[in-house]
Amino acid sequence: MLRIAVPNKGSLSGPAAEMLHEAGYQQRRESKELRIVDPGNEVEFFYLRPRDIAIYVSSGRLDIGVTGRDLLVDSAADAEEILPLGFARSTFRFAAKPGTANGIEDLKGKTVATSYEGIVAGHLADSGIDASVVHLDGAVETAIELGVAEVIADVVETGTSLRNAGLEVFGDPIMKSEAVVIRRTGADAEEPKVQQFLRRLQGVLVARTYVMMDYDCRVEQLEKAVALTPGLESPTVSPLHNEGWVAVRAMVPAKEAQRIMDDLYEIGARAILTTAIHACRL
Repeated sequence: MLRIAVPNKGSLSGPAAEMLHEAGYQQRRESKELRIVDPGNEVEFFYLRPRDIAIYVSSGRLDIGVTGRDLLVDSAADAEEILPLGFARSTFRFAAKPGTANGIEDLKGKTVATSYEGIVAGHLADSGIDASVVHLDGAVETAIELGVAEVIADVVETGTSLRNAGLEVFGDPIMKSEAVVIRRTGADAEEPKVQQFLRRLQGVLVARTYVMMDYDCRVEQLEKAVALTPGLESPTVSPLHNEGWVAVRAMVPAKEAQRIMDDLYEIGARAILTTAIHACRL
C-alpha cells in the first residue's frame, strides 16, 4: 500500500482532507483517528503533526506527505516538494518597531525571534547577514516588547496582529508558502501508485479552476465564439436540429466565466450554461 502522511490539525488539516476526499480517497471520521486504511485505493493514511511530516517522509517510513512548504524548509529534512496544492497560502516576513530596520542589511548584529529557526537562519546565511536567531514556539510578537529580540520573523496574512503590537513589516518577503505534496529526496519519481495519487490531486486542482460551459450559437458566429472559449484542446461543436445553429462545449477558467458569458451573449450565443467540474484527467 501507498503510505501517506496527512496533517492531523491546524490550517492544513481540513483543506487537505477535503481535497483527498474530492480525489476519491477515504478520510477519517473522527479527529482521534491516527491511521486509516483505504483498501479500495490501496492507500494507508497516517495523521501526524504537520511539523513532523517531512521528517517521517525523509526517513522512508512513509512514501509521501502533505505539509506546508514553510514546514518542509524549516525541518531541513531530506525531502522535496513535488506538487503545490494551492491552499494554506501564507507569506513569511520580518517585522519590528517602526524605525528599527528598512531591509535585511539592517539586521546585522541584531536578534531575530521566530518559530521557524531553520528558515530564518538559512535566509540570513544566504544573504550574508550575521545576526542571532532565537527560537520561540508561539506569540513571537511579544518577544520585542519583552526585550528578547529587536526583530521577529513570522507568517503574515493581514498584518493586523502585528499592527496591534505596534510592529510593521519591512524588506522583501522571506518566502511564500502553501500546502505541498512531498517525497523523500531521490525517491523513484515514476512509481505508479505515486503518479496515480498526483494525477488525482491535479485533477481536483483543475476541477476547482475550471467550469464546463455549454451554449448555442449561429454557424456564422462560431469562429468568434470559439475564440472566446478555446478550451484546453479545442471545444466540442455539434450541429443542432435547427439549421444554421450549433451547440458548443468547452472548459473555461472559473474566474472568467461571467465575463465570457457576457461576451458570448453579445455575439448572439444563447442558452449559455456553466456546470461545475468535480474531477478530471488531462
